[in-house]
Amino acid sequence: MSTKNLYKLLLLFIGTYILYTFADNYILDHRASFFLEQKLDLRDSFRLPIWLDVMYIHVFVACLATWSGAVNFSRGLAWHQRKFHRINGYVYAISVLLVSLTSGYLAPYATGGKLVSIPFNMVNLFWPIMVIAAIVHARKGRLEKHQNWMIRSYLFCFTNLFIHLISDVLYKLGMDYTLSYTIGVYGSVVLNLMIAEGIIFYLRTRNKET
Repeated sequence: MSTKNLYKLLLLFIGTYILYTFADNYILDHRASFFLEQKLDLRDSFRLPIWLDVMYIHVFVACLATWSGAVNFSRGLAWHQRKFHRINGYVYAISVLLVSLTSGYLAPYATGGKLVSIPFNMVNLFWPIMVIAAIVHARKGRLEKHQNWMIRSYLFCFTNLFIHLISDVLYKLGMDYTLSYTIGVYGSVVLNLMIAEGIIFYLRTRNKET
């Protein structure tokens, strides 16, 4: 399969995933009832209306980051529509920053408590740094390094997907939901990093061969 067709399939998958995410969070379970049922020992500061509002913003900007980031991986767009590529890149960067900020509010109330809040807050800190690194390399004309940092950054758009893939499998196998979710959070971070480095290694190897 050609790279162009693979990219089209990726866009189709991402578009479907975003539509599902919107439907799941805004229509099917717009009050996050099942997710909230799993949260034990919530802090006294927890306020459901505020939590839901922040979560809705979090979901929206996460989907925006996922789509804008995917669009900017188009080589044709990067070379022939540079102004749009640059503007869309800043849309991605701002979206990632807003995802991290809203996640910073949600993290203390995460299922699993402090043990889960730690990796979420680490991601909230380092994800924007990865985006900044990508922007700095782009402005200095180091395009390969720009692409590599964008790949590392972009994989974190799928953190929630990997969390639920891992936790759902473990939960259906009989594991306690809180434990399965905790493993899912740590596992998603590892998967994000491993997949990103695998893609970078593949692209580097392919470029050397050509």
